[in-house]
Amino acid sequence: MEKNSKIFVAGHRGMVGSAIVRQLEKEGYTNIITRTHQKLDLCRQDAVEKFFAEEKPEYVFLGAAKVGGIMANASALADFMYDNMILEMNVIHEAWKNDCKKLMFLGSSCIYPRMAEQPMKESCLLTSALEPTNEAYALAKISGLKYCEYLNRQYHTDFISVMPTNLYGPNDNYHPEHSHVLPALIRRFHEAKENGLTEVTCWGTGTPLREFLYVDDLAEACVYLMNHYSGNETVNLGSGKEVSIKELTELVAKVVGYEGTIKWDTTKPDGTPRKLLDVSKLEGLGWKYHTELEEGIALAYDDFLHSEIRVER
Repeated sequence: MEKNSKIFVAGHRGMVGSAIVRQLEKEGYTNIITRTHQKLDLCRQDAVEKFFAEEKPEYVFLGAAKVGGIMANASALADFMYDNMILEMNVIHEAWKNDCKKLMFLGSSCIYPRMAEQPMKESCLLTSALEPTNEAYALAKISGLKYCEYLNRQYHTDFISVMPTNLYGPNDNYHPEHSHVLPALIRRFHEAKENGLTEVTCWGTGTPLREFLYVDDLAEACVYLMNHYSGNETVNLGSGKEVSIKELTELVAKVVGYEGTIKWDTTKPDGTPRKLLDVSKLEGLGWKYHTELEEGIALAYDDFLHSEIRVER
């Protein structure tokens, strides 16, 4: 990408999209295009067609998506599948029709099989069954990834896909019911501390293992790969380090300053038992993460304290 290239960041108000915009600006890119959902509904094919025909972006970062945690995914299967599939197909298809030089599709590590060999290599895609609690979202993301691959093979486009691990950081979603595990824990322990609660109950057993990547690290990797990678196979984006949910919970409590008791509701689902990405391909391409988990949680908590969304109920 040239510094004055026309770059469309889809989903610029979300955690991922806003981080990509910050990284592009940090690196001196000057022609960044964004649209709010009110001005451009990516689920409307006619609106996306008009936008691409008028703006003709040269590069696209497709970071827009309907996202949520275990509860949201399990209770709105049809919505997660439809919204994500329609959104991504509209954007990818119009990028191809309008001769976009390069597109990056951002997926999720949940595309990999529930019982995939760990750490999960890019090649394990579609080798066995998915995790049932987020199957609909995963199927939509797999469709986007495959559509990019098929366009490359049939029409010789340069559309790439990346599969981030669990992300956190500025502009995260702290909703009490629809957030992912780390922001949900930040909010829960903050409110417990503020309300003087002596104990906090968390879902599951605490035994599942998860990997986390600070979103500004993710954005740096995305811009790097847009400039340094082309290929049909996706690229895993992660830290290559894992932590148990119990360890994560204790670390969040420490950062927030909550000193009460942590209990576990084992009647609630754990989700996938282990989910660690093999990041050897990413590191072989010349990029590695920077932000350690405790430092990143402290930065995320500071963002939470200054975020209006934290007061929503």
